[in-house]
Amino acid sequence: MKQIAIGLAAGLAASLSACSPTNLAENSLASSLATGTGGTFQSDDDPELVGEALPFALKLMESLAADLPRHEKLLRALDSGFTGYAYAFVQEPGDEAGDPARAQALHERARKLFLRARGYGLRALDVDHAGLREALLAADAQARRKALAGTVAADVPDLYWTAAAWGLAISDSKSDVAMIGQLPAVADLAERALALDPDWDGGTLHEFFVSFDAARGKADDAKKHYERALALDHGTRLGLQVSYAENLLVPAQDRVGFVKLLDRVLEFDVDRPDARPNRLENVLAQRRAKWLLGRVDDLFL
Repeated sequence: MKQIAIGLAAGLAASLSACSPTNLAENSLASSLATGTGGTFQSDDDPELVGEALPFALKLMESLAADLPRHEKLLRALDSGFTGYAYAFVQEPGDEAGDPARAQALHERARKLFLRARGYGLRALDVDHAGLREALLAADAQARRKALAGTVAADVPDLYWTAAAWGLAISDSKSDVAMIGQLPAVADLAERALALDPDWDGGTLHEFFVSFDAARGKADDAKKHYERALALDHGTRLGLQVSYAENLLVPAQDRVGFVKLLDRVLEFDVDRPDARPNRLENVLAQRRAKWLLGRVDDLFL
């Protein structure tokens, strides 16, 4: 496997260097990677295969981004790619690790990857909105919101992925007061995206607010977002349901509802035609549901 990866990397490097006199080939490859890898990986049913392949794909895209620093689609793909990889293959294994030292190491690695993802998201937003990155990183809420007011519906993917990466980085920085103080910027990004296109990507923004509002103590708002997201995705995204069970039913100590919902998640056919585009997410969600059900006596009094 290692030899194949090295050979593939060498072949790609040779191809890129051969066309270095012009950015045409690099732009073409960057666009192809930015638009193609997400769908291919997301519809896969083998998390281990995807988890092993993603780092190579991400590093390849990073090498292209070094030559194409304003390629917005590539920057967005790096933001979403590092966020998804860190969440599914680093943070969640950290949650489930039995060894505290191992869990701490994985969460620290996840935090660094989320911050790397956030960096690409901020760069993507800055392509069409010069100064927005600086405004978002500043502590001036009024200036931040004024800068965000210039964003449009086409910016929603970048707003969402930047908010997701940033919020997850904060979740892995519980002892870092400075990081926790950046939470209002995450809220502003996500709320701006929601205002621009509330039903974007089949309810992805509403799914974000299920966990985000639950963490902010806004359970009623989180439930409304859950119901809207469920209506938009027609029950085909199991991660939404696992998030609802974990972030709302556990705090409410609704053991019966928790078990019933996660049992339904495990019974779902991930190969259903309407669910195949989200097969990887659903396989991972079922794994999470199984792990949570195994801890039910610890989660409920």
